[in-house]
Amino acid sequence: MKDNLSNMPFSSSITEEQIVEESRRFQNMMIEKNYTYNFSWLGRPIMQLPQDLYLLQEVFWSVKPNLVIETGIAHGGSLIYMASLLSVLESCNVIEDPIIVGIDIDFREHNRKALEEHPLNQKILTFQGSSVDPKIVSQVKDLCDSNRRVLVILDSNHTKDHVYQELLNYAPLVSVGSYCLVADTGIEFTPHHLIGNRPWGPGNSPLNAVNQFLEKNTHFEMDNQFQRKLWITAYFNGVLKRVEKG
Repeated sequence: MKDNLSNMPFSSSITEEQIVEESRRFQNMMIEKNYTYNFSWLGRPIMQLPQDLYLLQEVFWSVKPNLVIETGIAHGGSLIYMASLLSVLESCNVIEDPIIVGIDIDFREHNRKALEEHPLNQKILTFQGSSVDPKIVSQVKDLCDSNRRVLVILDSNHTKDHVYQELLNYAPLVSVGSYCLVADTGIEFTPHHLIGNRPWGPGNSPLNAVNQFLEKNTHFEMDNQFQRKLWITAYFNGVLKRVEKG
């Protein structure tokens, strides 16, 4: 017998605030269980929420970037994932000559070697050093010519000051209609015992940097359409869309 979905109980009394609260509870439980360590992409550990991979592919298809800048490399899985998205866009003839730039202050040798040996490595350029080092920022800026449609993802040191400096340096590179995605804004709502000895935490998080940045910058606005679909995301209030030239 087929289920009659129209007769299934449904409550319309659940508010967005309740969903957000439950989402935060779930994500905090998943931090305790190292949930994001369960996944890989084309052979590399990716350390991302699966829901956010859907977010990224929707953003990539909408924006069609041919230059992606990501701060924070870790094992390289997210670079490989985004390189694969760029390859799909290229095969669809909607972009040309795509490249993804990865920056990390501690790009470990075994991860570098695995990345260099990956078939998608030809689309990846890496820099080792602080993402706010003026020399690295200058080198990245040199890649952003008029033929590049730029998307930025900030996912390295999650302290407020560092993320704010990243926003000041890299957000201006984002093309109008494209995005600067700020990861792990949920740190603002994470209990201290789950953060451990890391230098960031509530009151010193990427979300604090985002709020400070938006207070002083009218060229970007927060785009919450994705979190209203995903609910479980590392980019809560961290999807910033460029709406005008600076």
